[in-house]
Amino acid sequence: MSALIPFWGKTYLNVCEMRQRVAIGAAPDIYESAPVGVAVTSGPDHRLIYTNHAFQRLVGERPLGLPIRKALRDLRHQACFELLDTSLRTGESFSLEELPFEVGAHDPTAPATFVSLSMARISHVDGEPGLLIMIVDITKQLRTDQAMRATADERRRFLERYRSLIELNSQAVWVNDARGRTIEPNQSWHRYSGQTWEEYRGFGWLDVVHPDDREATERKWLEAMDKPTHWDEVYRLRTSDGTYRHVRTRGVPIVENGRVVEWVGSVTDVEQEWQEERRRRLLERAGAATAHLARLEDVLRALAEEMVPALADACDVYVLPERELQSFGQPYVVERVLSLPGQRTYPPADGPHTILPYSNFARSVEERRPLFWSFPKGRPYPSLQSPPVTQWFVDIEANSVAVVPVVVDGSVAAVVTAVTCGDRDPISAADVDLLSRMLDHAHTHLSNAMRFQRTQRIALALQQCLLPEPPRVPGLEISARYRASTTAPEIGGDWYDSFSLPDGATMLTVGDVAGHDLTAAVAMSQLRNMLRGLAMDRRELPGDILRRLNVISESLDHDGTTTCVLARLDDVGEEGRRLTYSLAGHPPPLLVTRDGAARYLEEAAEPLLGVAGDLPRGSAVATLPPDSTLLLYTDGLVQLAGEDLDHGLERLRRRGASLARAPLDDFCDSLLADLPEERTDDIAMIAVRLPSDFNASCGTT
Repeated sequence: MSALIPFWGKTYLNVCEMRQRVAIGAAPDIYESAPVGVAVTSGPDHRLIYTNHAFQRLVGERPLGLPIRKALRDLRHQACFELLDTSLRTGESFSLEELPFEVGAHDPTAPATFVSLSMARISHVDGEPGLLIMIVDITKQLRTDQAMRATADERRRFLERYRSLIELNSQAVWVNDARGRTIEPNQSWHRYSGQTWEEYRGFGWLDVVHPDDREATERKWLEAMDKPTHWDEVYRLRTSDGTYRHVRTRGVPIVENGRVVEWVGSVTDVEQEWQEERRRRLLERAGAATAHLARLEDVLRALAEEMVPALADACDVYVLPERELQSFGQPYVVERVLSLPGQRTYPPADGPHTILPYSNFARSVEERRPLFWSFPKGRPYPSLQSPPVTQWFVDIEANSVAVVPVVVDGSVAAVVTAVTCGDRDPISAADVDLLSRMLDHAHTHLSNAMRFQRTQRIALALQQCLLPEPPRVPGLEISARYRASTTAPEIGGDWYDSFSLPDGATMLTVGDVAGHDLTAAVAMSQLRNMLRGLAMDRRELPGDILRRLNVISESLDHDGTTTCVLARLDDVGEEGRRLTYSLAGHPPPLLVTRDGAARYLEEAAEPLLGVAGDLPRGSAVATLPPDSTLLLYTDGLVQLAGEDLDHGLERLRRRGASLARAPLDDFCDSLLADLPEERTDDIAMIAVRLPSDFNASCGTT
């Protein structure tokens, strides 16, 4: 009696799960050599697309395109055809044993013929599902139970091995025993790896695995055998030409009676796919890392940090000057702004570097294309770099270097040099191409950063032109500073000014027009010039001058607000220096005495300019002691992102007190050095240091 047995429960479960799309026409030799009948169908009507000689001998010649129901019309077990539909629909595989089969006219005197039939779903290259059907005449094997079992076991193993080999699209296939040792010679492995059978038998195949991948590959292979489970691993393999390429090795255990008897697998070259995936990941990371950066150096640093260690062991970034004003063929100076040495020690040669004409570095810049060289470990060519760097190449055992120009908007803005060292593979053409692609991928960010930097440089130069040098006043030291925002590209509205009046008094002022654009800069220049004119016009208190300036400011084409502090410093002889001041919505001046006491002058606090019309504005008076320092500043010095203004004022007070006896220029520079590198606001400040040739007490009225 025929028995219906699920294919999964009787034979090799794992191989069926590895089903891939295969081209049946690509493997005729494998089928033709099979001692069992093989038929391959396609589509829901199970039309034949291939039969081998063994199938034709058993069943008879059947034309391709014929439905399987007609091809196997002599089969006396019609229920099996329903299983064909089930197997195609669900993917479940079946094996039918001892099916009565009759070819030609029925002869009751002839001995009965029995066949065994197996079916499993496969996928063709075009995505069409089909069935792999194998049929075996088992009449003779039924003579004895022992012979039948032996033949069935051999047939199932044969069936499963051939299905596995057919469905694995690979450069090489292999068969290992249950303990993972290679047990069968294979010409495809020899052709790909160059190893002879004596070299790769057993575990000898591990000798051509890349040294950096060998330990992990062996460990994972042994772990797969312990479970056992499918093995799917990507690693580098040395090919017959001596180069390393990424391969994917897949393997499945062949299980009989719950025991692994051998392993069948394939090796597929995936170097191109691996390179494309690496390129995609690095380009995505490069774009994400530079998306929100404004400064050129920051963009280049973010790119370099993606390059090391993914593509190189070390990386240098040099920023080039504007080459339009220089002649080719002449030495030029570059600024090394970044060194990422990874685990290596770089020479302490930061800063400017003179590049000689016709050097390899200069050639890469002038030709606007990357250049790279590989050389024996620790033995660079003398012409590659200047002598100190060449010696460093020796010390770190460098084996290759690439010079990649950063071309932005048609000009070379910077140069990236990448170095590999020791036993690492030298930089390849593919690596250099990826370095260039990463820089090209960030072109928009680099271009924006360059425009930002150029605009900021022009704005700063314009601002410096608008702000005058402090006057030389006998008995006084006056020092001024201006620092532009590091995040805003355009000119701002901060200003400082100091000038002498006809009566001998010294005027000091610092102001801030709201906004960071040309309109704010124009308003700043107008207000500063008008303020100087109003102060010169008549001898008035600072509050009265600011009242008149407030009235005039209403005529300016500027809708923003303005803050200002205006102070008049008079020499009153032995009494010291008298400061008369008025605040228009501005942070208070800081007074620091020689003994380190520091306090703010907060009297005469009036509304900011642009409001209150012609209303009177008050003035306050303070007497300044000898050797004291007076600081006027804009809010960029005390107001940081996310910080309360009171905290900033207290920080400035404490820092000013600690610098009470520092030279005036050091006093100003130290206050600026304490601030974060990235600031959203400009800073204008002016400081005055009094002489020590008189005694006076400090007071306020």
